[in-house]
Amino acid sequence: MRKQYKKIKNETKAKEYRRKLSIRKKINGTEEVPRICVVKSNKNLSVQVINDLEGKTILAVNTFGKSKIGDGVNTGSAKTVGSAVGGKLGELGIKKAVFDRAGKRYTGVIAALADAIRSTGVVF
Repeated sequence: MRKQYKKIKNETKAKEYRRKLSIRKKINGTEEVPRICVVKSNKNLSVQVINDLEGKTILAVNTFGKSKIGDGVNTGSAKTVGSAVGGKLGELGIKKAVFDRAGKRYTGVIAALADAIRSTGVVF
């Protein structure tokens, strides 16, 4: 069940949650055109490529953990993560995808990540 964003006390978080719900009801990932989901926190960046029809994650790239790529959340590491995601999608033969920014604004780190994925040949 969805949370009611009007009950969230923090105005910034409420706006972000409203944008997230609006985005998720419009996009859906398939096997041919998966959903690229970005999760940005204050310390780390995580990208998942998801097939929503089967409910499976095709691949995941993080700035933390054993197989981390990049350090922290900045535009430099976003470009590194984006090129890694684009390279792995190219290996899998996926040329089209939909981009889910999870309610975050399309500036800074999110825009750098999307541009890096696009530069590898993935269209969204």
